[in-house]
Amino acid sequence: MAKIILHKELFDYDSELRKQYPVICGVDEAGRGPLAGDVYAAAVVLDDSVLIDYLNDSKKLSEKRREELFDVIKKKAKAYCVATASVAEIDKLNILQATMLAMKRAVEGLGLNPDLALIDGNKLPKLKCKAEYVIKGDAHSASIAAASVLAKVSRDRYMKDLAKKYPQYLFEQHKGYGTKLHYEMLEKYGISDVHRKTFLKKLTENADD
Repeated sequence: MAKIILHKELFDYDSELRKQYPVICGVDEAGRGPLAGDVYAAAVVLDDSVLIDYLNDSKKLSEKRREELFDVIKKKAKAYCVATASVAEIDKLNILQATMLAMKRAVEGLGLNPDLALIDGNKLPKLKCKAEYVIKGDAHSASIAAASVLAKVSRDRYMKDLAKKYPQYLFEQHKGYGTKLHYEMLEKYGISDVHRKTFLKKLTENADD
């Protein structure tokens, strides 16, 4: 019989808060650090009765496990939304403000008004509902952990799609992060329209010289 792993403390954290705030949404992002591609955010509302085996901080899960949980979370969630801020918005606003915008869009796209939004990190987007940030929230709250999985899987799939349109950059291998391989491809092929120009100022300056 397969062993089931339930990180119950994550669900207990949310259950305690629901005594005061019945409808809680967890919010997390994926893709703040990469040199290319949109930044993603997800918001997830779970009912108090919901438990999801293996749910944890998405960074602690294998890609296969994240993919499996992606469908389970969507099925069991009371509401969820995945939203983005574009490369153009990142370059115009800066990555922090673009991330806050993606988070705001995710919460507003839920189709319901949460009593409390739990935001991973130490900054808060401007929301109509009450919001609290939780440092390393995906390791504390089941709702945030669920959002982290949806955001991460959605962005990874998006980067794999970009890899088909821009095969020379090998996005499927590094997901846009500033790896040695990615910088080698940038040196060879230059900057594409899906790269964040504000993240690559030295390269853009060299190209203009």
